[in-house]
Amino acid sequence: MDSTTVLVNLIIFSTLFGIIYMYLTSRNKERLALIEKGADATVFNTGKKFSFGEVILNIALLAIGIGCGVLVGAMLEQAGLASEVAFTSSIFIFGGLGLLVSIFVNRKLAN
Repeated sequence: MDSTTVLVNLIIFSTLFGIIYMYLTSRNKERLALIEKGADATVFNTGKKFSFGEVILNIALLAIGIGCGVLVGAMLEQAGLASEVAFTSSIFIFGGLGLLVSIFVNRKLAN
């Protein structure tokens, strides 16, 4: 690896670390300020929590969509389309369809 690659990787990871660190520390300060003012602790539990099953279902349907995209991309490449276009477009299309299906499945399971 040359020095440019090392420098770019260092910048990327330090930026990600900085963003996550700032998010967590500002959230902690905000919560401490609310607690000091006497706010109820239920304020922190207002968001919808995802269950482990929902996350696994989303990942599984995304993986199925990507697999179908690779398969369709290979078929399009055999049909004469350029491989970069065939694989890239079909992976994104079928991956997005997999995520869209996971939204509807999760919504149906929630009811």
